[in-house]
Amino acid sequence: ASRDLETFPPPMASSRVAVIGAGAAGLVAARELRREGHSPVVFERAAGVGGTWRYDDAASADPLGAGGVHGSLYASLRTNLPRESMGFLDFPFVADEGSVDPRRFPGHQEVLRYLEAFARRFDLLGLVRLETEVVGVRRRVDGAGAGVAGWTVSYCSRKLAGGELQEEEQSEVFDAVVVCNGHFAEPRLAEIAGIDGWPGKQLHSHSYRVPDQFHGQVVVVIGYHPSGMDISRDIAGVAKEVHVAIRSAPCGMQSTTAHANLWLHPMIECAEEDGSVVFQDGSRVKADSVVHCTGYVGGCAFIQTVICI
Repeated sequence: ASRDLETFPPPMASSRVAVIGAGAAGLVAARELRREGHSPVVFERAAGVGGTWRYDDAASADPLGAGGVHGSLYASLRTNLPRESMGFLDFPFVADEGSVDPRRFPGHQEVLRYLEAFARRFDLLGLVRLETEVVGVRRRVDGAGAGVAGWTVSYCSRKLAGGELQEEEQSEVFDAVVVCNGHFAEPRLAEIAGIDGWPGKQLHSHSYRVPDQFHGQVVVVIGYHPSGMDISRDIAGVAKEVHVAIRSAPCGMQSTTAHANLWLHPMIECAEEDGSVVFQDGSRVKADSVVHCTGYVGGCAFIQTVICI
């Protein structure tokens, strides 16, 4: 029999385990826990499995990403790793007749299709509580305040009833908790002198979806890691000019070879009230928008107990 259908002997002590997040890490964690005889329950705030690979064209009301957690994908995103290095050993990520994007570096839709297929293949969907967000995880204590076995997991479930969205908060006790909620929830913003008084529009990559809003603009993009590279090139297709602030850029403006309207700069020195953005080499541009491609702040705000690892 194949490994996924084998029956394993029960462990000496079977545990009830909360798994937070139904992305790649949460799905495989649930599979392995069940294989070893445990009882996992997977909490997922979205309407389906896939985690960060679920694209949603809706963005936060706050363009800097502070208006609630939502997906971080932009429409044009492709993997920056080849598909053969992204799959599980016993369930390879190969292009087949069901592929929506057979390229070696596929778009996000293909990754989501793969994760959904993984969940179906290993019968994981019945373990997942969708549209259920974990809001608190704390160690159980006795009446004297001493720690006891187990964790209390508080969660908020959402459902439509009579055309209205209803929320219900509940708590359950688990023997263990596996945190698989990823790193893309709380945007990190660049610290720039004068940016609070700068009159243009600011956006974090967390809230970026498509470039249309930047048509004809002069745009400054901060950061040139994968999202910064993708988004700056995306915007260059519709913008008048794109200026990228990058830590390792040589002094002086450089135009890249791929786009005649895209330049690299050193990091930003300051932003001014007349709309200018001044770079560390003294050059400046008058910009309409600034896009922060500056990553995320790590952490799990829902964990209410200090944990030493």
